[in-house]
Order: sequence, then structure tokens, then C-alpha cells
Amino acid sequence: MLAAGLPAYAQTGVLPPAEARGPAPAPAGVPNFWNVERRLERPDASQLPATIRFLTTDDFPPFNFLAADGALMGFNLDLARAVCAELGATCTLQTVPFADLLTDLDENKGDAIIAGLAATPAVRQRADFSERYLGTPARFVGRTGTALRAATPEQVANKSVAVVAGTAHEAYLRAFFPEAGIRPYPDAAAAREALRTGEVDLLFGDGIGLALWLNGAASQSCCRFVGGPFTESRYFGDGLAIALKPGNDQLRRALDYALQRVWEKGVYADLYLRWFPIGFY
Repeated sequence: MLAAGLPAYAQTGVLPPAEARGPAPAPAGVPNFWNVERRLERPDASQLPATIRFLTTDDFPPFNFLAADGALMGFNLDLARAVCAELGATCTLQTVPFADLLTDLDENKGDAIIAGLAATPAVRQRADFSERYLGTPARFVGRTGTALRAATPEQVANKSVAVVAGTAHEAYLRAFFPEAGIRPYPDAAAAREALRTGEVDLLFGDGIGLALWLNGAASQSCCRFVGGPFTESRYFGDGLAIALKPGNDQLRRALDYALQRVWEKGVYADLYLRWFPIGFY
């Protein structure tokens, strides 16, 4: 007889099947966009295409790009392959110019787009979207030796903050950090160099781009993230999702199911940590 309050495997040493155990917790810092309490219905494979034709581009590293040997690589592509594997479908990945993505989808040259296409109101008139699989948060970055651990308006009030002029990030700073010493720069490279050289105390910008910079040689290991992510969609968008032809609800539901299963099985976390060794969440 099992002791009250203890699960069976705690006494028998035999783990239940993976399906019964539920999803394992993700490593710290890996984002989660899925409600693990919601159980999506597994799609009927007979109602899905045997091959899912993904359209993408080859100039958006580290999401989708051509490696030195000509191989198509990136987080988006690995995620598409994982989704197809979950659905028991074959994947094809066709690169086209970014400007042609929606036209090729309209002309049935592909079933779905996975290329960082923003779900703006104009785009939503031509495409439906899966649930998002990645956000595009904003982050503060400071020099490695900074004593700051959080980035509240009070803590940033007496700091000089670099930001790219005319961006949503500048608008956000002016709305919510009005006491900061906001210093606009003409582009991201200039803003990052200002922080690296100590011209400013902090930098505020796109978390993904900043994570890649921090992980690259250009930063010279000068800096680190300060505080947590800022995710207000009105300023920073709804994140990344898969685009499909309007009305293709069967495939959209299947992609949503597969994306959640990829998360639950830990595959998503593996891909995120592989492609973003310095995470932006």
C-alpha cells in the first residue's frame, strides 16, 4: 500500500509514461508561450498534407540563413522540422525573397511561411497566423561591472541611456522612463559602441539583436543584460508566428498542436539554447 500524499513512483522507483507525467519544466530563461494546462486535440493525420511546404528566406540569421557551405540553417528551420516530425509529415523549405513571401503563399507555392513575418493589420488581411512561438522583447544592457540588477524607472532615473532614434524603443523610454537621460543615436551600431566605450550607462533596444551582440566578438565581452524583458506588444509587436493562407484552419490547428508538443517535450528549449546561448528573456 502506498503512503498517503506520495506519488507511486516515489516508492516504487518506476516512472509513469511520459504522457502521464506531463511536460518537464524548461531551463531557466527559456520563454514559454503555451498554456500547458490546455490539452489540444491531436490532428487527424489523414486530413493533413503528407508534405508541409514552408516558405522562408536565407538572410535572417540566426533564424533562417545560408551557412558557408550553402546549407539552409537557423532556429526557424529547426523548429519547422520539429513541427513536421511531431505531425509525422515531410517538410520542404523553399527560400524566396522576403517581398515575395505573401505572393507565393497566395499563389499556392507554399503552405506556410516561417520567416519572421510580422503579423501587422495589413498582413493579417492576406494571411492567418499560428499562435506565436517567440516574442521580440526589449531589454536594457549595461557594462559588466554595473551594480544594477533591475531596471525600474526609479533605478534608471539618474542613468544615461542610449537608444536608436525614432524607434519604438525610444518612444517606450520617453513614455515610461522620462527621468532617464535618454540619448538617441542614429543606428544600433552607434548606440552599442556608446555603451561599450562607457559614453553612456545603459542601452535599451531589441532583446534579440542585443543577445546576438553580447554573444559576438563586437561586444568584446563588455556588457550584460540588466533587469528583465519588456514585452508590451503595442510597442514591440506580437512576436513570431507561422503564417498560412486565410481559412486553412485545419493546418493552423495542427501547427498549434505541434508547437505546443515541441515545447512540452523539451525540443523547443533545446533549440532555443542552441541558437541563443545568451538568451533574451
